[in-house]
Amino acid sequence: MLDGFSHGSHRLVPEPSAPLPVAEMMIGQSVEDATALLPRLFNLCRTAQATAARLAFGLPLPDRSGADLTSEVLRDHLIKFYLKWPGLFGRAPMPLPPEWADGSRALRRDLFGPAERMPSTPGAFASFLAAGSGVAGVLDLIDQCFAPGEAVTAGLPLPDTINMLTARAIENSVAARHAAHPVMRAIADEKGCGPFWRAAARAYDLEACLDQALPQPLTLAEGTAIVPATRGAYSMTALVSDGVVAKFARVTPTDHLLAPGGILQQTLATLPVEKSGLAQLILEILDPCAPVRLREVADA
Repeated sequence: MLDGFSHGSHRLVPEPSAPLPVAEMMIGQSVEDATALLPRLFNLCRTAQATAARLAFGLPLPDRSGADLTSEVLRDHLIKFYLKWPGLFGRAPMPLPPEWADGSRALRRDLFGPAERMPSTPGAFASFLAAGSGVAGVLDLIDQCFAPGEAVTAGLPLPDTINMLTARAIENSVAARHAAHPVMRAIADEKGCGPFWRAAARAYDLEACLDQALPQPLTLAEGTAIVPATRGAYSMTALVSDGVVAKFARVTPTDHLLAPGGILQQTLATLPVEKSGLAQLILEILDPCAPVRLREVADA
């Protein structure tokens, strides 16, 4: 079920597809047309991209933009835990909880068990995994797939208002939002910054969505915005002249994920060759929003 590659002395290296020429498509458009076009170009993170575009173009945000952004991130995380990840372990996908967008106590119990919250300490987190309720069940399955030090990254800087603006190798991910949490620090120390660490971050991000505690969109300067999204954060920079887009740059979490020396490359480099069959699970957890081909190469 997870095994789509041959085994033996072969490692996997990523080969990203060519990116869409988004900047070229934006330049020359009116601000109104560009704002409408950008979310239509992509099936994913439409609210996050529309929010970033409006801020970069100097347009006001709709009244419900914050609630819609939180709902988008919440929905995407729920799809992973209920529909996508269980199927990779031979389990039947589960429907999303009824009225999931309401953030009810029933949803919190379904996700986090009787405590209705994610654990706040490493000890409580270990008990949570052992109990197996809610999201703990699939998290435990992911944990069992990787020994400490397998499929991990190291030395990647956390995002800031400077490195977010270029497609370099940084930790622009959901895990970056929760890296300082005591449980996340304990996982990183014990097992490394690997798939389990990243999957656990999605669970803590679920709680942040329900608590209305996602980071706020930022306007760094005129024409530059950073907006939280399902996979990390988007940055957009635009120059508008006489109502027309004259310059445009967009950097996504996937740009950082696929950068040379970035998350995907490091993850695959530290994945044991005998576990190449876990590549599908790894891609589901890292979640690039653009097609990526994994090529087998002889292990040096």
